[in-house]
Amino acid sequence: MPDGVTPVALPAGVTLRLVGIDDGPALAAARRRDREHLAPWEPVRPEGFEDVDQHVDRIRDQLDGHRAGRLVPYVLEQDGRIVGSLTVSDVVLGAFCSAHVGYWLASDLTGHGVMTAAVRASAVQARDVLGLHRLQAATLPHNTPSQHVLARAGFEQIGYAPAYLQIAGRWQDHVLFQRILHD
Repeated sequence: MPDGVTPVALPAGVTLRLVGIDDGPALAAARRRDREHLAPWEPVRPEGFEDVDQHVDRIRDQLDGHRAGRLVPYVLEQDGRIVGSLTVSDVVLGAFCSAHVGYWLASDLTGHGVMTAAVRASAVQARDVLGLHRLQAATLPHNTPSQHVLARAGFEQIGYAPAYLQIAGRWQDHVLFQRILHD
């Protein structure tokens, strides 16, 4: 993965930065804190998902994928506390030059522009560091806060995907968004 993925200051004293192997305990604690807030928007998590060792293993895998150029795993940090994550994943270069973006944010920070700023910053780094042309994201149709984040970050709705992802234990439709990075 190219150098140049640098930390970015966001609203509310939050910083967007590359995840580190030492973030395992703080990330596990963040996921435990917001378990109920995140459950309706995510796949059913396996037993032990919130264990520190599981997070360290996932971070290790993410950093391997980062070094191989397949993804950029960010965390959002406020006063030493992990308050969210954002991942640019499924990076495809060549004629496509595209990737997906997914994210979550602690419940106490939603509605303050933090995630909008994080998505914007990740788009700039996707363009300038990774050389990508496009980012795609998907939301549940009833997840209007996430749709507003994407719209404010310059994404446009491009479609509707029936039974797109298995979320909260069932296959659910999603609204698809994209942002062209070389306007």
